[in-house]
Amino acid sequence: MNVIAHLSDIHIDDDPRSSERTRVIMEYLNALPADLDAVLVTGDVADHALPREYERARELLACRHPIVVCPGNHDDRAAFRKHLLGAEPDAAPVNQILEGAGFVLAACDSSIPGEDKGELADETLAWLDGVLEAARGRHALVAFHHPPALLHVPALDALRQYGGQRLARLLEGHPHVRALLAGHAHTPAATTFAGRPLLVAPGVVSTLRMPWEPPQGMVDLNQPPSLAFHVLDDEGRLTTHYRMIL
Repeated sequence: MNVIAHLSDIHIDDDPRSSERTRVIMEYLNALPADLDAVLVTGDVADHALPREYERARELLACRHPIVVCPGNHDDRAAFRKHLLGAEPDAAPVNQILEGAGFVLAACDSSIPGEDKGELADETLAWLDGVLEAARGRHALVAFHHPPALLHVPALDALRQYGGQRLARLLEGHPHVRALLAGHAHTPAATTFAGRPLLVAPGVVSTLRMPWEPPQGMVDLNQPPSLAFHVLDDEGRLTTHYRMIL
């Protein structure tokens, strides 16, 4: 059995509020009595893609568990690489892999430079196909920032991951992909895409209000920061628990 913590949308900026909420989450994870198999952060790490935001995020995301972080629409690839990952700056998609006991987590860059909506570039799809082919015989999870399915929040759905037909065709050849993991929505959500579970992490910095809730602004800043725990059993069945951290 594997346990993966999944957080998203920390939006580090000069306001200490975002840093404090991220600190609360990370202290909780680092104080857990058992080691996690992975911690996944699905994008929007920095709010303005500034070097100092990434440097602060790098400090806050220091973790005793294996961790992988993918960019979102608020992130800049070159700055993300240099100031968060400590790598050479590059404008190519930031695609990463985390391998654990019996599973592979492919973290894809769904960002489009200069835009809020997302799409997986051709080179990302080719990379993902190769990662999944090499992972046959193990359970695989695919992560990115933008959900590729409608969540029935119009303002958010306009900024979803486009080009989903290409991703769906790719997944047809990889039945060992157990679920897709995303962020961007600032709300815990569960749906399906291409016959697989699509599980969306809540936002750390804020919580999205639903269209049917009282019209007090698009986001609620008063809800506690939250995260998801994905439990992948030996048969490949995924169970997700959502947890608020007070």
